[in-house]
Amino acid sequence: MLSYRASLASPIVLLACLLPSCLYAWNSSDTEIFLKKMEAAYAGVNDYQADVEVRTYQKDGSFETKRFLHTFKKPKWMRLDFQSPHAGMTLVYPDKDGKVVLHYFFTLHLAPDSPLLRGASGQRIDQTDLGLLIRNISHSLTDQSKGSVEEIEDERDIHLRVLADDHFREGVVTLYRFVIDKNLWLPVEVDESNPAGLLQRTVIFRNLKTNIGLPDRFFELDEGS
Repeated sequence: MLSYRASLASPIVLLACLLPSCLYAWNSSDTEIFLKKMEAAYAGVNDYQADVEVRTYQKDGSFETKRFLHTFKKPKWMRLDFQSPHAGMTLVYPDKDGKVVLHYFFTLHLAPDSPLLRGASGQRIDQTDLGLLIRNISHSLTDQSKGSVEEIEDERDIHLRVLADDHFREGVVTLYRFVIDKNLWLPVEVDESNPAGLLQRTVIFRNLKTNIGLPDRFFELDEGS
Protein backbone atom coordinates (compact mmCIF):
# COMPACT_ATOMS: atom_id res chain seq x y z
CA MET A 1 0.00 0.00 0.00
CA LEU A 2 2.85 2.39 0.84
CA SER A 3 4.53 1.92 -2.54
CA TYR A 4 1.18 2.37 -4.32
CA ARG A 5 0.52 5.68 -2.56
CA ALA A 6 4.04 6.90 -3.33
CA SER A 7 3.68 6.02 -7.00
CA LEU A 8 0.33 7.81 -7.13
CA ALA A 9 1.59 10.92 -5.32
CA SER A 10 4.77 11.35 -7.36
CA PRO A 11 3.07 12.24 -10.69
CA ILE A 12 0.78 14.67 -8.84
CA VAL A 13 3.72 16.44 -7.19
CA LEU A 14 5.64 16.46 -10.46
CA LEU A 15 2.66 17.87 -12.36
CA ALA A 16 2.19 20.64 -9.79
CA CYS A 17 5.81 21.72 -10.09
CA LEU A 18 5.68 21.71 -13.87
CA LEU A 19 3.01 24.40 -13.74
CA PRO A 20 4.13 28.05 -14.21
CA SER A 21 4.50 28.48 -10.45
CA CYS A 22 4.36 26.52 -7.21
CA LEU A 23 2.53 27.72 -4.11
CA TYR A 24 4.13 27.08 -0.72
CA ALA A 25 3.10 27.57 2.88
CA TRP A 26 5.01 30.40 4.57
CA ASN A 27 6.12 30.62 8.19
CA SER A 28 8.30 32.76 10.47
CA SER A 29 11.46 30.76 9.79
CA ASP A 30 10.96 31.30 6.05
CA THR A 31 10.73 35.04 6.71
CA GLU A 32 14.01 35.07 8.64
CA ILE A 33 15.90 33.11 5.97
CA PHE A 34 14.39 35.18 3.17
CA LEU A 35 15.31 38.51 4.78
CA LYS A 36 18.84 37.40 5.59
CA LYS A 37 19.42 36.43 1.95
CA MET A 38 18.21 39.82 0.69
CA GLU A 39 20.20 41.76 3.30
CA ALA A 40 23.36 39.78 2.50
CA ALA A 41 22.89 40.37 -1.22
CA TYR A 42 22.42 44.10 -0.75
CA ALA A 43 25.43 44.30 1.60
CA GLY A 44 27.56 43.25 -1.38
CA VAL A 45 26.20 46.02 -3.62
CA ASN A 46 28.25 49.23 -3.91
CA ASP A 47 26.17 50.78 -6.68
CA TYR A 48 23.42 49.81 -9.11
CA GLN A 49 21.48 51.05 -12.09
CA ALA A 50 18.04 50.06 -13.39
CA ASP A 51 15.36 51.13 -15.84
CA VAL A 52 12.40 51.95 -13.60
CA GLU A 53 8.76 52.08 -14.62
CA VAL A 54 6.17 53.48 -12.21
CA ARG A 55 2.48 53.00 -13.03
CA THR A 56 -0.10 54.93 -11.01
CA TYR A 57 -3.61 53.54 -11.42
CA GLN A 58 -6.97 55.29 -11.35
CA LYS A 59 -10.20 53.72 -10.07
CA ASP A 60 -11.36 53.01 -13.63
CA GLY A 61 -8.25 50.91 -14.30
CA SER A 62 -6.44 53.49 -16.43
CA PHE A 63 -2.93 54.45 -15.39
CA GLU A 64 -0.19 57.02 -15.85
CA THR A 65 3.37 55.89 -16.44
CA LYS A 66 6.73 57.36 -15.51
CA ARG A 67 9.98 55.90 -16.85
CA PHE A 68 13.48 56.83 -15.76
CA LEU A 69 16.99 55.47 -15.37
CA HIS A 70 17.62 55.11 -11.64
CA THR A 71 21.26 55.14 -10.53
CA PHE A 72 22.36 54.71 -6.91
CA LYS A 73 25.70 54.62 -5.12
CA LYS A 74 26.24 53.97 -1.45
CA PRO A 75 25.94 55.52 1.00
CA LYS A 76 23.15 57.71 -0.43
CA TRP A 77 23.93 59.16 -3.88
CA MET A 78 21.07 58.83 -6.35
CA ARG A 79 20.26 60.13 -9.81
CA LEU A 80 17.05 59.85 -11.86
CA ASP A 81 17.21 60.51 -15.61
CA PHE A 82 13.64 60.74 -16.92
CA GLN A 83 12.56 59.28 -20.24
CA SER A 84 8.83 60.04 -19.82
CA PRO A 85 6.73 62.01 -19.32
CA HIS A 86 9.44 64.70 -18.97
CA ALA A 87 12.22 63.43 -21.23
CA GLY A 88 15.52 65.09 -20.38
CA MET A 89 14.65 65.97 -16.79
CA THR A 90 17.27 64.90 -14.24
CA LEU A 91 17.08 64.72 -10.46
CA VAL A 92 20.14 64.26 -8.27
CA TYR A 93 20.25 63.83 -4.49
CA PRO A 94 21.87 65.11 -2.36
CA ASP A 95 23.66 68.35 -3.19
CA LYS A 96 26.12 69.89 -0.71
CA ASP A 97 23.18 71.25 1.31
CA GLY A 98 21.23 67.98 1.36
CA LYS A 99 18.75 69.13 -1.26
CA VAL A 100 17.54 67.68 -4.55
CA VAL A 101 18.94 69.22 -7.74
CA LEU A 102 16.31 69.33 -10.48
CA HIS A 103 17.55 70.16 -13.97
CA TYR A 104 15.04 70.61 -16.80
CA PHE A 105 15.87 73.62 -19.02
CA PHE A 106 16.65 75.36 -15.70
CA THR A 107 18.07 74.24 -12.35
CA LEU A 108 16.29 74.19 -8.99
CA HIS A 109 17.43 73.12 -5.54
CA LEU A 110 14.50 71.63 -3.62
CA ALA A 111 14.02 70.03 -0.21
CA PRO A 112 13.44 66.25 -0.47
CA ASP A 113 9.92 66.70 0.93
CA SER A 114 9.00 69.45 -1.54
CA PRO A 115 5.42 69.03 -2.89
CA LEU A 116 6.90 69.42 -6.40
CA LEU A 117 8.68 66.10 -5.98
CA ARG A 118 5.99 64.01 -4.31
CA GLY A 119 3.20 62.00 -5.85
CA ALA A 120 0.05 60.47 -4.39
CA SER A 121 2.04 57.59 -2.87
CA GLY A 122 3.87 59.98 -0.53
CA GLN A 123 7.25 58.54 -1.52
CA ARG A 124 10.16 60.99 -1.75
CA ILE A 125 13.24 60.81 -3.96
CA ASP A 126 15.38 60.07 -0.90
CA GLN A 127 13.17 57.01 -0.24
CA THR A 128 13.68 55.25 -3.56
CA ASP A 129 16.81 53.12 -3.04
CA LEU A 130 16.72 49.33 -2.84
CA GLY A 131 18.21 49.35 0.66
CA LEU A 132 15.20 51.21 2.02
CA LEU A 133 12.85 48.99 0.02
CA ILE A 134 14.40 45.89 1.59
CA ARG A 135 13.97 47.40 5.07
CA ASN A 136 10.35 48.20 4.25
CA ILE A 137 9.76 44.66 2.99
CA SER A 138 11.20 43.41 6.28
CA HIS A 139 8.68 45.51 8.23
CA SER A 140 5.84 44.34 5.99
CA LEU A 141 6.67 40.72 6.72
CA THR A 142 7.19 41.17 10.46
CA ASP A 143 6.12 43.97 12.82
CA GLN A 144 3.88 45.84 10.34
CA SER A 145 2.16 42.79 8.87
CA LYS A 146 -1.63 42.64 9.04
CA GLY A 147 -2.08 39.06 7.89
CA SER A 148 -0.43 35.92 6.61
CA VAL A 149 2.16 35.88 3.83
CA GLU A 150 1.38 34.19 0.51
CA GLU A 151 4.31 32.96 -1.59
CA ILE A 152 4.38 31.89 -5.21
CA GLU A 153 7.71 30.81 -6.69
CA ASP A 154 8.69 30.25 -10.30
CA GLU A 155 11.99 29.53 -12.00
CA ARG A 156 13.16 33.14 -11.88
CA ASP A 157 11.35 34.96 -9.07
CA ILE A 158 9.72 34.71 -5.67
CA HIS A 159 6.39 36.54 -5.31
CA LEU A 160 5.27 37.50 -1.79
CA ARG A 161 1.82 38.93 -1.08
CA VAL A 162 1.00 40.49 2.30
CA LEU A 163 -1.31 43.07 3.86
CA ALA A 164 0.72 45.59 5.88
CA ASP A 165 1.06 49.20 6.99
CA ASP A 166 1.77 51.46 4.04
CA HIS A 167 5.46 52.31 3.67
CA PHE A 168 4.93 56.04 3.14
CA ARG A 169 1.38 56.95 4.27
CA GLU A 170 0.68 56.87 7.98
CA GLY A 171 -2.57 55.19 8.99
CA VAL A 172 -3.03 53.48 5.60
CA VAL A 173 -3.03 49.71 5.09
CA THR A 174 -1.79 48.39 1.73
CA LEU A 175 -1.84 45.00 0.07
CA TYR A 176 1.70 44.48 -1.24
CA ARG A 177 3.14 42.08 -3.77
CA PHE A 178 6.93 41.94 -3.72
CA VAL A 179 8.84 40.22 -6.53
CA ILE A 180 12.39 39.06 -5.69
CA ASP A 181 14.89 37.96 -8.34
CA LYS A 182 16.33 34.61 -7.18
CA ASN A 183 19.66 35.16 -8.94
CA LEU A 184 20.30 38.62 -7.51
CA TRP A 185 18.23 38.15 -4.33
CA LEU A 186 17.06 41.73 -4.74
CA PRO A 187 13.54 43.14 -5.23
CA VAL A 188 12.63 43.90 -8.85
CA GLU A 189 8.92 44.75 -8.61
CA VAL A 190 6.40 46.06 -6.09
CA ASP A 191 2.62 46.15 -6.53
CA GLU A 192 0.50 48.25 -4.17
CA SER A 193 -3.26 47.63 -3.88
CA ASN A 194 -5.91 48.67 -1.41
CA PRO A 195 -7.14 45.98 1.04
CA ALA A 196 -9.94 45.09 -1.40
CA GLY A 197 -7.34 44.28 -4.07
CA LEU A 198 -7.74 47.34 -6.29
CA LEU A 199 -4.34 48.00 -7.86
CA GLN A 200 -3.01 51.49 -7.10
CA ARG A 201 0.66 51.53 -8.09
CA THR A 202 3.32 49.29 -9.62
CA VAL A 203 7.09 49.90 -9.52
CA ILE A 204 9.24 47.74 -11.82
CA PHE A 205 13.06 47.59 -11.88
CA ARG A 206 14.24 46.31 -15.28
CA ASN A 207 17.80 45.52 -16.42
CA LEU A 208 19.08 45.81 -12.86
CA LYS A 209 22.89 45.94 -12.88
CA THR A 210 25.01 46.01 -9.73
CA ASN A 211 28.60 47.07 -8.95
CA ILE A 212 29.19 48.90 -12.22
CA GLY A 213 31.85 51.21 -10.75
CA LEU A 214 30.21 54.62 -10.91
CA PRO A 215 32.41 57.66 -10.14
CA ASP A 216 31.21 60.29 -7.64
CA ARG A 217 31.21 62.94 -10.37
CA PHE A 218 28.28 61.17 -12.06
CA PHE A 219 26.13 62.60 -9.25
CA GLU A 220 27.56 66.13 -9.39
CA LEU A 221 24.92 67.67 -11.59
CA ASP A 222 25.90 71.22 -10.67
CA GLU A 223 29.24 70.63 -12.38
CA GLY A 224 27.64 69.57 -15.65
CA SER A 225 27.71 65.82 -15.30
